[in-house]
Amino acid sequence: MMAKYHDLPMDLADASLMAFAEQLGTRSVFTLDQDFRVYRLADGAAVEVIP
Repeated sequence: MMAKYHDLPMDLADASLMAFAEQLGTRSVFTLDQDFRVYRLADGAAVEVIP
């Protein structure tokens, strides 16, 4: 995932949160990081960012 978004500042914590969201089957993520509005799940769906 970090390679896919190499042009954004995705760090290990961001990639881990996205991986957990995919494994848990959730589309909602609590974060203050605005980059999550760009990230997509494996099926191409956007992540709902809950501030």
